[in-house]
Parts: sequence; structure tokens; C-alpha cells
Amino acid sequence: MICLLCGDFDPGEEAAWQQALGSALAAALPQAQCWPLADVQAATAAQRAAVQVAFVANPPAGALQGLPGLRLVQSLWAGVDKLLADPTLPPDVPLARMVDPAMTAAMAETALWAVLALQRGFFTYAAQQRAGLWRPHAQRRAQDLCVTVLGQGEMGRAVSAVLARQGHAVQGWRRDGQALAPLLAASDVVVNLLPLTADTRGLINAGFLAQLPRGAALVNLARGAHVVDADLLAALDSGQLSHAVLDVFHTEPLPAGHAYWQHPRVTVLPHAAAFTDPRSAAPVAAANVQAMLAGRPLLGLVDRRRGY
Repeated sequence: MICLLCGDFDPGEEAAWQQALGSALAAALPQAQCWPLADVQAATAAQRAAVQVAFVANPPAGALQGLPGLRLVQSLWAGVDKLLADPTLPPDVPLARMVDPAMTAAMAETALWAVLALQRGFFTYAAQQRAGLWRPHAQRRAQDLCVTVLGQGEMGRAVSAVLARQGHAVQGWRRDGQALAPLLAASDVVVNLLPLTADTRGLINAGFLAQLPRGAALVNLARGAHVVDADLLAALDSGQLSHAVLDVFHTEPLPAGHAYWQHPRVTVLPHAAAFTDPRSAAPVAAANVQAMLAGRPLLGLVDRRRGY
């Protein structure tokens, strides 16, 4: 059995995945081989027909075509919105998103850092340092902050749990008919971990932000397209929102000159809240291949109609 590895990798990243997946497959499925896209494209028709699994990370359009034996597309990233937007993605092949325990833990760490920094005013102190201003502020306790976590999937549940352990009052919201307005009205901080779908695109807009108490804060760790930038900037400028921690953007890298770069109430992260770790993710991917071969349920199986 041949497994394809292809995607939009940073320098050295593909080699790290090749090594990690090779080791994980060797332990779980000694008969499996992991080939890069260039080798599969140069392969014979028989070899291409032997490709049963594709490990992908935002692969180029058309990369998965011409593989008649393909039985599983395993994303190496947690988000699959870009994959689902590719019209060349084989429609009848199961797609699984990555559920990496190390990435989940890292996301929870980032969310905790952001909420603690907002609770204790550390972003304000950083701005005061740049201005050469010595001014202590009242110290809030964790219990003084109500945090609403949008999205209660693997990461949302982990973030909710770590914030609750810290002592914050935590509300979780999922798109199952649960009313959002009452949660927003009580929120000091909103942490967004929703999947990007047609229903959630542009969710964080002027109407959404107006329902928050004046001076609330936003932490967006999901997708830039969840936010209407002009509405967020207006809420920050008016004081409706006190601060925004943004890890994701409509265009990445964030363009030079974008208002977020220099805004005094915005903290910009370069889509670095949590990375998939090949050391822990490769065994997860290999286990899904085993499950596929054995006819068992797949971890992270995507419902294409729902978009996640």
C-alpha cells in the first residue's frame, strides 16, 4: 500500500512529516510506504492505483485526482475548510481532520495565556512600558471574568476545561440551536474556536459585538473569516471592545499597513496559537489508516454537509 504526502509545507516541514509518518507507519503497518507528491506524479499507473491514503496539508488543487484506489484523505491540520473548498477533492472518499493531542494542549495554553493577560491587564502594562508609564491597576481574580468559548469540539472543550480549572466562569456555545445572545450579554471575554462554515463566516460582526458588555474582549484562534474586520475595528475604536487578541486573518501573512498591526488595542499573533506536532500527530494518522483497513470508525471523520 502506498500513502501520498502532499501539502503547502514550510521549508523542512515536509521532511519532518515524511520521517514521522514513515516511523509511525513502520510500527503500525510495515507494508505501507509514504511517497511525496512528486514521486506519485512520476509513478506508473499501477503504482498510482496502489495509493490508498493521502496525508494532506492544504494540497495543491488536483493533487488527489487520478488515484482510483484512494480510500482515505487524512488532513494533517485540524481545519478542513480549505480542503472542502477545493472542487477537485474526491467527493466519495472519507475525509478525516487531525485530532492531535499536542496541538489541543497548545491551543488551551494559548487561550489561557490570552485570558490571563486580559484578566490581569498585562496588555495594558505592555503598552504602558512602551510609553514609559508606571501605573498599577486593580487586580482582578479569575472568578471575576466570565469567558464564553465559541465551539465545543475537541479544542473548545479542552480550552473550556483549562479555563474552568483556573477559576474562570466558563460558558460554552455550540451551533445546535443554543441561544447565543444571553451568553454574549454576560461575557467579559469571548474565545472563538468555531469551524469556518457558511453559517459562521462573518459571525463576529457589529451586531455580535454590540451584544457584549462594554469593555469586553475577543480572542480569535479559529479563522480570520469569522470576523468582519471593519466592525471589529469600529468596536475597538469606540471602546465597546477593550482588546482583541487575533491569531488568524482574512489574508495571511497579515499585509503590511493593515490597521491591526499598529492598533493599540490589538495583539497580533502570526497564526501561531497551536501547531500540529508531527511527533504526536503521525501516530494518530497511522491509527486512522489501521481503522480504515479494519473497517472501524475514523477519528475526526468530517461531515462534508456540515463542513467539519
